[in-house]
Amino acid sequence: MDFRLYLITDRKLFNAQCSLYLAIEDALKAGVKVIQLREKDLGPRDLLNMAYMMRDLTEQYNARLFINDRADIALAVGADGVHLGQNNIPAHAVRKISGNKLLIGVSTHGIDEAIEAEKDGADFITLGPIYRTPSKMEYGESIGIKTLKEVRAIVSIPIFAIGGIKLDKVKEVTEAGADGVALISAILTAENIKETTEKFMRLLK
Repeated sequence: MDFRLYLITDRKLFNAQCSLYLAIEDALKAGVKVIQLREKDLGPRDLLNMAYMMRDLTEQYNARLFINDRADIALAVGADGVHLGQNNIPAHAVRKISGNKLLIGVSTHGIDEAIEAEKDGADFITLGPIYRTPSKMEYGESIGIKTLKEVRAIVSIPIFAIGGIKLDKVKEVTEAGADGVALISAILTAENIKETTEKFMRLLK
């Protein structure tokens, strides 16, 4: 992968949807090259409309767009990829549907899921939560640096560490083998999104 910071949306962090777009634009201005649209509670039509708007925004900054869960919407809006959870259709099925038009990321939470994702044809995985974080409580306790190191020793595809990653944790996860970081609140709730993003980008060079 030619990127190291994978920014994931969460409109619920904002009072208005337009605020999310402004926040994403600030991050894009700071050099982010990949956005994942992840709004799991939206119906298909609303998600499609949001995806079109996000596609327009990412194209302005020559950035890639991934759609969480929905390969059909990713194809409809001309997104660059899809990001799959453990309960979604598997990567090999998306390859068949998309005719290799989409890059595929897969969320994993441990060694077995990471191995399975690679076998199934994922281009990269997110792995976590590495640290304790409210946005990933549904996936249980944090898995820690030890698991990240173990997964790195087994899988060859890129790994993006996710979950509770602040500026002071970037060095630790990259030294443990992460190719990059996937972030939500660390950027989207920052007082100065552009400045915070620039700090992350410098640490990931």
